[in-house]
Amino acid sequence: MDTSKKAFPLSQFTAASRAPETVLCYSGTWQAGVYKTWGDFLEDTARLRAFIRAEGSAKWLLHVEDCWYFLVAFTALLQCKKQVLLTANVSPAYIAEIREPGLVFLSDQAFPPLVHEAPPEAAPPINADETVIILYTSGTTGRPKAVRQRLTEFELDNRFILSKWGEEFLKRKLCSTVSQHHIYGLLFSILLPFTAGVPFRRERIQYPESLETLVDDSYMIITVPAFLKRSVEALPGRLPLREPFIFTSGGVLPPEVAQKTDAAFGFWPVEVYGSTETSGIAYRQSKNGLAWTPFDNAEIRLNDTGCLVIRSPYIKDLEGFTTGDLADILEDGRFILKGRADSIVKIEEKRISLPEMESRILQSGLAADVCVVALEDRRQYLAAALALNGAGIATFQGWEKHRINRYFTEYLMQFFENTVLPKKWRYLETLPLDAQGKKKKMDIRALFRGRHGIPAETVLEKTDVSAIIEIFVPPLSDYFDGHFPQFPVMPAVAQLGEVIRLAARYLGRGVNVARIKRIKFSALIRPGTRLRIELQHNAETGMLSFKITGPGGEPAYSSGSVILGDTP
Repeated sequence: MDTSKKAFPLSQFTAASRAPETVLCYSGTWQAGVYKTWGDFLEDTARLRAFIRAEGSAKWLLHVEDCWYFLVAFTALLQCKKQVLLTANVSPAYIAEIREPGLVFLSDQAFPPLVHEAPPEAAPPINADETVIILYTSGTTGRPKAVRQRLTEFELDNRFILSKWGEEFLKRKLCSTVSQHHIYGLLFSILLPFTAGVPFRRERIQYPESLETLVDDSYMIITVPAFLKRSVEALPGRLPLREPFIFTSGGVLPPEVAQKTDAAFGFWPVEVYGSTETSGIAYRQSKNGLAWTPFDNAEIRLNDTGCLVIRSPYIKDLEGFTTGDLADILEDGRFILKGRADSIVKIEEKRISLPEMESRILQSGLAADVCVVALEDRRQYLAAALALNGAGIATFQGWEKHRINRYFTEYLMQFFENTVLPKKWRYLETLPLDAQGKKKKMDIRALFRGRHGIPAETVLEKTDVSAIIEIFVPPLSDYFDGHFPQFPVMPAVAQLGEVIRLAARYLGRGVNVARIKRIKFSALIRPGTRLRIELQHNAETGMLSFKITGPGGEPAYSSGSVILGDTP
C-alpha cells in the first residue's frame, strides 16, 4: 500500500488534508450513524486551543476516557507546545505522587465546554521532534515511573505498522478495549486510525457482550489477552463477525486462548510484543509457533544475564534498551521468551521460576488464573492467588480453605521441593487486573498483608467525596475463617474493614477510625455474595457514611457512619 497518498500523521496534517465530511470517529456501531468528522476535529481543536492558551500552564496531565475528546485534547495540547502527561491510574494517592505545582489536570469531569464564537483558525503545525509526552507506568516497584517520549518515535512506529498491515486497517472500522493512556492503546486505538483515516469507536469496549453488536460491518479489534480470555469464556459460540482482524498486546496470549478466539471470532489474533520504553519490537500468530518475529527495523541480542536487548528507531539510546525479559534467540533471528528476569527468585537458596510454578498450578485443570508472588517476612517465601475455574469450584464445593491449600500443596510436591512451595493461598473470583489486562502485582501482594484478602471489585460511580463500588466476596475468603465452620458469615469487623479500605483507595481518606457514630447490621452476609457499597465523605466533619446492600439495593446488610481521624 502506498501510505503516502492516504496517511496523515498528527505532525503532518493540515486543515485541507481531508474533506470536512470525512468521518473520523463513530459512537456505538458504525451503522448507528452518530459520527464526528474532520470538520468537527478542526473546530473542536481550535476551541480547546483557546482554553489551553488562557490557562497558560506548560504541563498538562491528561486522562480522558472519551476517545474523541482525548484525540482533540492530545492534538490541541501538542499544537500549543505543551508537555502532555498520560496516566491510566487516577486514584487520589497515585495522582498525589506525580502532581506538581502548576500542573493542570484535564479529565472527563473537568473537560471545558467547546463553545467558541470565532471561526476556527488554521491548524498550527506540530514539530514532532520537540514534543514532550510523559507516560507513567508502575515499573517494577509499583510506584509511578515516568517514561519520556516524543511524537517522532510514535509516528515511526505507526508508519511501520501501516507498511505491514495498512491494507487490513483500510478495510475495516476500528474499535478498542484498551485504554489510550497506555502506549499500546495510544498508538493503535488513536494515532493509527487517525493517521490512516480509519474511523475509530468513541467509546472503549469494556464488556465481552458488547462484541456481539459488531456484526454490521468489518472491524479491527484492538485488545489484550485478558479481555480475549474473558470473551471466549463468556460469549455463546461463534460470533457472526465480518472478516474481523484482531491485535493483542500487553502480555502473552496463551495458545489455547488464541485457538478459542479463532473458534469464536473467526480470526487467530496477531500478538505484538513491546513496552512503554521500546514501542513495538516483534509479532507472532501462535498458530504458526511460539517464536516471535522481530520487526524489520528492530535489532535484538542477549546481554550477559540472558535478557533481551533492543535497538530500533523508537529507542533514542544508541546502545539500545535492556529489557527484563529472558529469551533464547533462534538461528533464523526469531526468539522465544522465557519469562521475566525478576520472575526468578531464590527461596531457601533454591532458584525458582514463578511462571513455571504458575504453569504447574494451571495444569491441575482446576484454576482459571493464578499469580505467584515472592514475599518477605523473617525470610522470603512464596504466596499464590488463584481464580478457580468451573471444575475447581465443583471439586472444592463444601471444602474448608485449609483443606484446599493442602490439596494444591500436595499436587505441587510432584514438581517442586516442599521448602519452596507457597506458604499462603488466596482464592478470588478474578485476579486484580489493570486496563491492559496485566496482573496488578501490588494489589496481589496486598492480599497477603493482613488476615483478610481483597475481593474482586468494580467501581460503579465515583466523585471526590463519594463512591459506589460493587464487590464479590469469594466463598473461600479468609473473612469466613472461624465465623462459623458450619454456617460461615462475614463478621462485622470485616464489613467495617472493607468500608475503610475502599474509602482509602477511592476517596483518598485515612484509615484511622477516630470514633464510630452508629452502625446497624440488618442481614447476614454469606460466602459468594455480591455487595454494593455506597460511600459518602464529609470533609468538614470527617464523617464517612456507608451503606452495604445487594447489587440492586436489596437486601440491606448494614449501614452507618464513622469519624475518620488523621492516618497514624
